[in-house]
Amino acid sequence: MAHGAPYKAVARRFGIVSSEACRAFYMVCKAVNEKLGDLFVFRADIDRIVVGFGWISLPNCCGVLGFGRFGVEGEVLGKNGSVMVQALVDSEGRFLDVSAGWPSTMKPETILHQTKLYLGVEESRELLNGPMYDLTDGNSVPQYILGESCFPLLPWLLTPYIRANEEDSFGSSEREFNSVHGRAMGLVGTAFGRLGARWQLLSKQWKEECIEFMPFVIVTGCLLHNFLIKYNEPMPDENVRCLREVELPVFEGEVDETAQRIRDALASHLSRVSLRR
Repeated sequence: MAHGAPYKAVARRFGIVSSEACRAFYMVCKAVNEKLGDLFVFRADIDRIVVGFGWISLPNCCGVLGFGRFGVEGEVLGKNGSVMVQALVDSEGRFLDVSAGWPSTMKPETILHQTKLYLGVEESRELLNGPMYDLTDGNSVPQYILGESCFPLLPWLLTPYIRANEEDSFGSSEREFNSVHGRAMGLVGTAFGRLGARWQLLSKQWKEECIEFMPFVIVTGCLLHNFLIKYNEPMPDENVRCLREVELPVFEGEVDETAQRIRDALASHLSRVSLRR
């Protein structure tokens, strides 16, 4: 994982053939997925997560949601195709929820609707069901996460303000919200960047025949990333960024009116906070 060494090199080190080294590696990755899954602490550590985002002026925020891309050789996923990974990240760069293995040909909102995160909020109501947070102007906001503009705006998933056309201009509260939102979204790019910097195998182009195993390996990298944060191991350079950040299309579906009111209330709060600095 760390050096991206070929299976031949691993096989020589352990005195086995390449095919056995490959098989053993994937078996270990699957075991890590099964045994260390509790290192995704979204459900168990929500209070700490909320406090962390409070320190960066985002009251009742429970994470930042975005995508990472992992390149694949050939055209099995189309020209310049890649495997998409949806990830929820906390204010310290931990992965809280990861859904890996989606083809880059899928729309982001389609991916979202099929993930355990979405189902846990919208169907079972097990997630983001904590108390409201009272703002200073009398409004209140529920627990929420921030998401890229490729996602739909929902009461629990707040995306940035988008101008309908170039002539439109943002008010001060909208600009402040987008500024804070943009800084927070940088946490996702940094987390994926650190992932690739620490686990060199994940920064390489993968062969088409390995696509089936990619999700297990990517999730393994995310879990080990969290393990190292838990035990205060030094992270790669702070300035590292996701190498395969690609602009995703802005969501163009219907807008949820309740979500608009929540975003507006939070935007007004952030604008007032910025004036007090």
